Amino acid sequence: MTITHLELSQVTIDFPTPSGPYRALEDVTLKIDKGEFVSLIGHSGCGKSTVLNIVAGLHQATTGGVILDGKEVNDPGPERAVVFQNHSLLPWLTSYENVELAVKQVFKNRKSKAEIKDWVMHNLELVQMTHASNKRPGEISGGMKQRVGIARALSMEPKILLLDEPFGALDALTRAHLQDSLMEIHADLGNTIIMITHDVDEAVLLSDKIVMMTNGPAATVGEILAIDLPRPRHRLELADNSEYNHYRSQVLKFLYEKHSHKPSEDNDIPGNGDSSKPEMDSSEENNVKLVVIN
Repeated sequence: MTITHLELSQVTIDFPTPSGPYRALEDVTLKIDKGEFVSLIGHSGCGKSTVLNIVAGLHQATTGGVILDGKEVNDPGPERAVVFQNHSLLPWLTSYENVELAVKQVFKNRKSKAEIKDWVMHNLELVQMTHASNKRPGEISGGMKQRVGIARALSMEPKILLLDEPFGALDALTRAHLQDSLMEIHADLGNTIIMITHDVDEAVLLSDKIVMMTNGPAATVGEILAIDLPRPRHRLELADNSEYNHYRSQVLKFLYEKHSHKPSEDNDIPGNGDSSKPEMDSSEENNVKLVVIN
């Protein structure tokens, strides 16, 4: 019997609030095969980030759970690396040193100094950032910071790469370049990738599967759309592609016809942002947890 690479089984999570438990997710069930690129999409407050945090081991489901290669996920670990919308780089370290920190924490005595250096540079090369290896975050652009963040995540050799709107704060041109780079990395390494996005075109361009979430509270998986477009994919060629536009239309219909968002719904969501939860640790603190816990 074949074991599913990653499985979320009837995941439900409640967060405590002054007025009682807030149910962010209810009965989320999802199976992901090894090497798949899966996007989570939905309106603000639908629990996309909460799903990602449960897979990362940063939150524990109230009921249900996550199984990775036959083992239950209970804590953060380097086999599940996260890249946040905020790059979360340590500002006093260079690009090289930010990646090196993760490598040293994960591999410890398993790599020599020379091997660590080669591995850090290899991962910076994957994201085309070797030229800025000695620059600190304050000396490089937002897109370059995200490239370093992706390099740091990849350097841990994760089974699952978790991307929480990694390109959301970038301009359109930089976003397009990074999308292309991500497709190349995925083709080369074959990592399993789960990405949160609000961008329908981004989801269709990058994904093998799009998971569309219903609105919260008690958000769940509404529909799953398999994207059967050949790879490699080129955005200009797909612009007039009938299949591409059909997939795009299916996602838009789900978001704006089947599950249109009512502004008043935000008032029922504790905390801020898209995570459907009370205020938690900052992304920087979560990222450090993922790096330092083996």
